[in-house]
Amino acid sequence: MTDDQQNVTEPVTAGNTAQNTPEDAVVENTVVENTVVENAGQSVPEPASEPEDELTVALRERDAYLEALQRLKAEFDNYRKRVARDQGDLVARAGERLVRELIPVLDDLERALEAATDHEEARLEDGVRLVHRSLADLLAREGLVEVETDGSFDPHTQEALLSQPSEAEEGAVIQVLQKGYRLGDRVLRPARVVVSAGSDG
Repeated sequence: MTDDQQNVTEPVTAGNTAQNTPEDAVVENTVVENTVVENAGQSVPEPASEPEDELTVALRERDAYLEALQRLKAEFDNYRKRVARDQGDLVARAGERLVRELIPVLDDLERALEAATDHEEARLEDGVRLVHRSLADLLAREGLVEVETDGSFDPHTQEALLSQPSEAEEGAVIQVLQKGYRLGDRVLRPARVVVSAGSDG
């Protein structure tokens, strides 16, 4: 055999691969440790909770609605009581104010009666007129007005007690038997009137 043939390098096979060096072992250990650390940072998934039963959900919703309705009912009851109390106070104050304003009218009427007892006719007449004027002014301040009776008969504000022939146009009011009064838009008492039935001729 020649020297050249002896220097030929034998081919490397799987059986004669070189062994790992200490540096290679350090690298492999580092990779393994990093993999362990990464896996440790991931949370283990918890088992999924079972869905609630439909009956349980329906009962919970029912209880919530019932509680809301009970709370609303309590609030409405309190509101109704407060409104009723306020209305009662308002009516009481209104009545008190009206009575207070009627007291001077009562005083005038008592003076007129004293004049009648003393047979002072002139003083009696003056006292009655004073009472009438005081009472009329008081009621006017409260919004009371007489029902108008001029012109044709109005069934909304008047009540025809009689119908008789006259020279006036048929349906016209010819006589007022009792005055009527309105308070705002409300008719407290219709005027009682006599209505013309027209001329016979």
